[in-house]
Amino acid sequence: MPAGWVQVGESLTTVCHLTDFAAAIAFVERLVEPANRLGHHPDLAIAYNQVTISVTTHDAGGLTSLDFALAAEISALHDGQCQPPLDPQTP
Repeated sequence: MPAGWVQVGESLTTVCHLTDFAAAIAFVERLVEPANRLGHHPDLAIAYNQVTISVTTHDAGGLTSLDFALAAEISALHDGQCQPPLDPQTP
């Protein structure tokens, strides 16, 4: 499991806290390249300076190696700004 991620149901989830809304949007833009390269795209929720990221393989109905690969790629981008959700039952 990549650092800062937790399994929530059939997804891997992390929450990233940035300095402000603009930083949150800039961070999301950095996710485009690895997601497109892997052909695997995360589910995102943005709330001001907080980005919640969940990865799952919808076609498989759960987690696959692509989810762990994308989570690891995202972890390499976030510089310690992301952590598991406070309540891992509800991302």
